[in-house]
Amino acid sequence: MTRRDFITLLGGAAAAWPLAARGQQSTMPVIGFLDSRPSDAITDRLRAFRQGLKDTGYVEGENVAIIHRFAENQVDRLPELAADLVRRQVAVMIATGAGAFAAKAATATIPIVFVAGEDPVRLGLVASIARPGGNLTGINLFNSELVAKRLDLLRELVPRAARIAVLVSPTDGESREATVRDAKAAALAVGLQVQILDANTGREIDSAFETMARDGCEAVFVAASPYLAGRRVQLTQLAAFNRLPATYSNREYVDVGGLMSYGTSISDALRHVGVYAGRILKGAKPADLPVVQASKFELIINAPIARMLGLTVPDKLLVAADEVIE
Repeated sequence: MTRRDFITLLGGAAAAWPLAARGQQSTMPVIGFLDSRPSDAITDRLRAFRQGLKDTGYVEGENVAIIHRFAENQVDRLPELAADLVRRQVAVMIATGAGAFAAKAATATIPIVFVAGEDPVRLGLVASIARPGGNLTGINLFNSELVAKRLDLLRELVPRAARIAVLVSPTDGESREATVRDAKAAALAVGLQVQILDANTGREIDSAFETMARDGCEAVFVAASPYLAGRRVQLTQLAAFNRLPATYSNREYVDVGGLMSYGTSISDALRHVGVYAGRILKGAKPADLPVVQASKFELIINAPIARMLGLTVPDKLLVAADEVIE
């Protein structure tokens, strides 16, 4: 081989390399992530999801791509966003909350890993917990099952409270109804009065707190809700301004100034979702992956907020708490 032939061969290889690289990139699996909230509302959740993917050998940008679709608290946009992910032929779709129903309606073939607030069998997402069937599996957060426990914890923290406001969002459909039903039953069992208030906009949240003050509510139970979670800064600020002790469904509220939260560890749940997504990319079928029943629950208490409200946190709660923020 002459020097000229060798240089020509090198030049041909160099020209072919970008094409080969592009071919490899085109085969990189793509995950679609569908959520009803704004993107900045779930940063920690996405971090946990990526960790779950990493646990199965997938790293975003290296051997997997992720397309995000956020409805910015506009639930009616979820169907079009789910349809867009289907058109893009994603390998797996992650769907949280109401997004699970939009994803299920959009495709019967693309694997879907959902995050459900309550029993996915009763919601019609899967056939059974052990063998979901179809193209969906995921995790159950037990939001409605924890209503009574959360209400009891609030009562322990504010024992003199007789009237509790329960703030819900009509966008949550069956989840809202379950929360209202369980809150009323739990309150009746311990002799509390509950006042149900709906809010679906920032202005309605302001109005709800005005109603609480006018009607003499002494504490607030904020329902587990994607929409309300997206307004957590407004909610915690209004609770503080009105000097109303409030309980929330997860620590994201406490991190921005909320008093107390009790619920499923969202980070742990999203890590499980990432693991399932990775297993599906490796060939597992959703129908054969049992729905994960959340097992890690967190009680988080914000001690400075408690002091600001003039509350003394009982030793029983301090001992039970997974974390007391000072």
